Amino acid sequence: MTTGKNTASSSPSGQAENGQFLTFMSGQELFAVEIICVKEIIEVTQMTHVPKAPVFIRGVINLRGGVVPVIDLGAKLSGQPSELSKRSCVVLVSVFSDQGQQILGLMVDEVREIVGVQPDDIKPPPELGDAADTGFIRAMAQVGESFIVLLNPDQVLTEHEVSQAGKLAENELEAD
Repeated sequence: MTTGKNTASSSPSGQAENGQFLTFMSGQELFAVEIICVKEIIEVTQMTHVPKAPVFIRGVINLRGGVVPVIDLGAKLSGQPSELSKRSCVVLVSVFSDQGQQILGLMVDEVREIVGVQPDDIKPPPELGDAADTGFIRAMAQVGESFIVLLNPDQVLTEHEVSQAGKLAENELEAD
């Protein structure tokens, strides 16, 4: 029976042990988020463009009567908007901010699979100095000879960006 609670134990460093992660492609990179953060995976549907929104906010979608901002992960991480393909989809994740819990859509190029990652395979994020913002990287998971970038959904956007996305969604809801 599933309780909806995160039953994975955590190590002192805050890393989930024996974690299950949803992997997906954005650009040429393989990323993952802990499965407990994922609410749903949906096809890319008609999005409403929001005027004056940052380029990484692809638009908003109607999800069962609620307005959900969709973040183009490729645009956010590389500055280049993603090109839509038949494999593109939106991963709905739950994030926490000063405003509380919010659902955000992460538009990705392709969802791959759910992988189990053992604690010994989770490495700290790289230290790249002040030149690179890596706060959104929770850790690196070594799978075979490759690494998967484990994202922290709460940190992919700054507090200001989460607030801005929420306000854009609210404004679209009020306009309908």
